[in-house]
Amino acid sequence: MNALLAFFPILLTIVLMVGFNWGAKKALPLALLSAILIAFFQWEMNVQNVFGYTLFGFLKAFDILVIIFGAILILNTLKLSGAMATINNGFNGITTDRRVQAIIIGFMFGGFIEGAAGFGTPAALAGPLLVGLGFPPLAAALVALIFNTVPVPFGAVGTPIFGGMSTLEANIEASGVDPETFMMALTKSIALPNAVAGIFIPILAIAILTKLFGKEKSFKPALQALPFALFAGFAFMIPYAVIGYFFGPELPSLVGAFIGMIIVVVAAKKGFLVPKQPWNFPEESKWPKIWKSNSDTGDTGQAEMSLLKAWSPYMLIAIILVVTRIPSFGLKDFLANQQLTLNNVAGIDGLDYVLKWAYLPGTIPFILVALFTQWHHKMPLPEIKKSWKLTFKQVSGAAIALLAGVGLVQLMLNSGNNASGMESMLTEMALATADLSGNSYPFFSTLIGMLGTFMSGSATVSNILFMSFQYETASILGFPELLILSMQGIGAGIGNMICINNIVAVAATVGCLGAEGKMIRTNALPAFLYYLFITAIIGTMIYIGFDPFSV
Repeated sequence: MNALLAFFPILLTIVLMVGFNWGAKKALPLALLSAILIAFFQWEMNVQNVFGYTLFGFLKAFDILVIIFGAILILNTLKLSGAMATINNGFNGITTDRRVQAIIIGFMFGGFIEGAAGFGTPAALAGPLLVGLGFPPLAAALVALIFNTVPVPFGAVGTPIFGGMSTLEANIEASGVDPETFMMALTKSIALPNAVAGIFIPILAIAILTKLFGKEKSFKPALQALPFALFAGFAFMIPYAVIGYFFGPELPSLVGAFIGMIIVVVAAKKGFLVPKQPWNFPEESKWPKIWKSNSDTGDTGQAEMSLLKAWSPYMLIAIILVVTRIPSFGLKDFLANQQLTLNNVAGIDGLDYVLKWAYLPGTIPFILVALFTQWHHKMPLPEIKKSWKLTFKQVSGAAIALLAGVGLVQLMLNSGNNASGMESMLTEMALATADLSGNSYPFFSTLIGMLGTFMSGSATVSNILFMSFQYETASILGFPELLILSMQGIGAGIGNMICINNIVAVAATVGCLGAEGKMIRTNALPAFLYYLFITAIIGTMIYIGFDPFSV
């Protein structure tokens, strides 16, 4: 009964958004209200805790809004300066094939940004860039989310792994294994199967693209690009796996995508494996309303600058992200320590909100680079004002959904602080799943990782929530702990495809707010297929007795 009640806000969200096609800004506030009532009456939380943890969620949502704001400001600045028109021409110089463009921007560039920054940044940058190239906003949002799967377990320079490891100290100590050795083994057990499955992510994404958004409404154009898609998959996944195997969790996505991007761009320019017949969307006049932007994103300026100058903001963003996210450069700790702190939110001891304003990618580099670009591209003052005005207008559309969504998550996360003695709502859901699954638990462990990301918006949070639980459950049921943890880590990445926060964020940046339910329904299929693939691979590894410590 408790597990069913704990599931209710999630089920309500899914039913309203997927079944009734409600937008997130309508569905999520209602889901939050249901969670508040359940927390108060069933979990016996007091008013202070219910209010405090919900308010804490609202404050945490501000972090995400800053990232969205910065990403949209960059896009509007590039549009109004004319840089986006130049970039469009440049990509058409490499290839006019939308399938290849999607792979280069969504898979390679997005993977690189995920490796450097994570936390919703890749889709927020790649989605608008695809729109600037001429993609329907809905198509750009969907494929950007699908591509942002494989890099996630090692995103933000390995943050999801470090987050999960922070909850496993007692388990690792009891096993007698050195923590560094354990982390390397965990990295291997995630990198190897995810690399095998990740080879097929490009063809999966462009199959969705051609089936839903092509004139033919067919998978055939995707199959014509199968050789190039598989080539791109190998170009990213081979260095990804090798780096994860030998060097740990910080660099597989970052360096793997960088190497892959160079290889794939060179190959595309030379026409290697590129389909002879370019593929494109129907004329914009024939696009259904739901494909299009429903916000005023401004006109694109004229292409009157060099390609290097037009790309310089993105190049600068990538450089700053690398320099500020890799500890050895010395800036990561400095920026992370620039904080604004609100202690004891709503009078709850220890509930402290920390705004790491300098470390948020929304401020450094996004807003910082936008300011530099407005000067560097010599934008007139009226155009600068217009870029800021448009950005505030677009972000305001996502604010309600994000406030309600993150408030809901924080309330469910902290609902263990109650007078009833029950575990938190999320823990109750996970325990019920384990009890029901029994020996079929490996089939469900990936789903638990997906659930954590779906609700929290973060693979890091999913790992923090459930890695210790997954370890203990695996031990009780007699399954290899490391491989179950790998299913958790990979599942947390798969959850990015359908994660509410990411969907709201990318919908805001490309201008298709209100289509969130459509996006969840559409991406549920590739998420489920990838989940089955991963479950089959790791299930086979468990069956044959694969031991990450021995490789």
